[in-house]
Amino acid sequence: MNPYLKLIIALAIYIAVGHGILRKAFRNIKNGQIFDENFLMVVATFGSLAMGEYEEAIMVMVLYRIGEYFQDKAVAKSRRSIADLMDIRPDYANVAGEDGELTQVDPEDVEVGTVITVKPGERVPLDGIIEEGESRLDTAALTGESMPRSVEEGDEVYSGTINLNGLLKVKVTKPCSESTATRILELVEEAADNKGRAERFITRFARYYTPIVCGLALAVAVIPSLVTGDWATWVHRALIFLVVSCPCALVISVPLSFFAGIGGASSKGVLIKGGNYLEALSKADTVVFDKTGTLTKGVFSVVAVHPEGISEEELLELAAIAESFSDHPISKSLADEYRRRTRKRVDKARVESFEEFAGEGVISVVDGKRLQCGNRRLMERVGAAWHDCTLHGTTVHIAIDGRYEGHIVIADVVKDDAKQAIASLKSLGVTRTVMLTGDKEEIASDVAADLGLDIFCAEMMPENKVEKVSELIASKAEGRSVAFVGDGINDAPVLARSDVGIAMGSMGSAAAVEAADIVLMNDKPSDVAMALKIARKTMRIIYENIGFSIGIKVLVLILAALGFANMWLAIFADVGVCMLAILNAMRALRA
Repeated sequence: MNPYLKLIIALAIYIAVGHGILRKAFRNIKNGQIFDENFLMVVATFGSLAMGEYEEAIMVMVLYRIGEYFQDKAVAKSRRSIADLMDIRPDYANVAGEDGELTQVDPEDVEVGTVITVKPGERVPLDGIIEEGESRLDTAALTGESMPRSVEEGDEVYSGTINLNGLLKVKVTKPCSESTATRILELVEEAADNKGRAERFITRFARYYTPIVCGLALAVAVIPSLVTGDWATWVHRALIFLVVSCPCALVISVPLSFFAGIGGASSKGVLIKGGNYLEALSKADTVVFDKTGTLTKGVFSVVAVHPEGISEEELLELAAIAESFSDHPISKSLADEYRRRTRKRVDKARVESFEEFAGEGVISVVDGKRLQCGNRRLMERVGAAWHDCTLHGTTVHIAIDGRYEGHIVIADVVKDDAKQAIASLKSLGVTRTVMLTGDKEEIASDVAADLGLDIFCAEMMPENKVEKVSELIASKAEGRSVAFVGDGINDAPVLARSDVGIAMGSMGSAAAVEAADIVLMNDKPSDVAMALKIARKTMRIIYENIGFSIGIKVLVLILAALGFANMWLAIFADVGVCMLAILNAMRALRA
């Protein structure tokens, strides 16, 4: 082929393949950011073109573009706005006018001290104190706890919670800008800002590697030429030196290893949103867990039946029938346990009358007997000689015509693999396992002791969790990271704040999944340990490729400077090493 025609065709292909890299390199030079991987690729390929090695220049650029492709695949996809998913800020507040009629107004226009009305089914729009009424509040959006909380006059309520049944009149104590719902939304945004994205390894590497290589190539071309006067020989060696220095093995094998590790993890139900998150996970020495829905099933079940004078089956049957017309989660737990034990459904036809007392329990007439089923306050109301239980959980007391017959304990159940998960993490060298929960101190203490956790903190609001994780991040060892595992919408701020956030994807809220860096589709705590093992294996392969690639490069660079390396050896040091590194990187696919 005519040499000029060959040059034109080669340049056309070269520009078509590498125009993006050329553009970035020249733009960075213009902005004063000279020494990066783009500049090194341009200098190395220009050297090949100058030597007439057109195929080498094009292949180097093609390989680099392949590396870029894999790197782009490994980078986390852009997330939708978490605030849009966290729909916990009410649009209005009910304020009574002079005529007593309720008017819907913007929560931002409600002043502190105003009394607002919260109807059943509505969200509490602003923080305040109950002045009148009793009800149960669904606090899952704030605390993650699925058991509704009973409230009465004098109790504090928070914006974002849902009023389930009673009519409440609430005196506002904080303006909208300082309300709990608003603060949670702000926490998500601030926490995301506080967590900087990890720089790509190649960019960090090229920052030092590129100027060193370019300086050495210049030295190889100039210094011996000044001594010998043989400019052609030494400039030729310098160009070979530049071709050898092209870091294809690194720019491909490193992102490919990340991609393979991410692919291997996804085959096991662990979705990692980017290579930087996988790297951060590999360095985790502190793993923090939410409790409800993460370490526990988030479904309340009967854990103990303690009768007095009657059988367990009879006590459970009476409680299930008495509660059968209530929509409280406790009632469902009793009915489910009765059906599990007897294979029968609760016979509601036996209920002659039913009365529910908010925050206390129910009184039902069944088969002519007056059944009282509820907490200690209901027992005191009917004059039953009740006593507490040593087990932690929600205790349902049962009395017949005021005579105490026993109690049933209902609690959240720990997931089957939770204990194994903690043990596995400790065997992998995790030095701190922590549990943060909005649940009561005694319940949290029991769960922590049962699972073998190192630290636990109870009765925590979302902002408290963020503060605690921030403390753990501040106290972590140099070069280590803090991982947080959660599932609820209330976990979104702390998932964003942690070094690496892990969400339970199958049962977790959309906000938690969006805020997280890693998603466990199987909702198994033990998958955290598996993800950590995959991350560490992937990073080990990456370090192997880095050591191997740089070692071969240094050896051939020395030979090139001394004149013992020709273009074939240069190609081996570039493409050959690259292929070997790629084969090693593919091992990361086997999770």
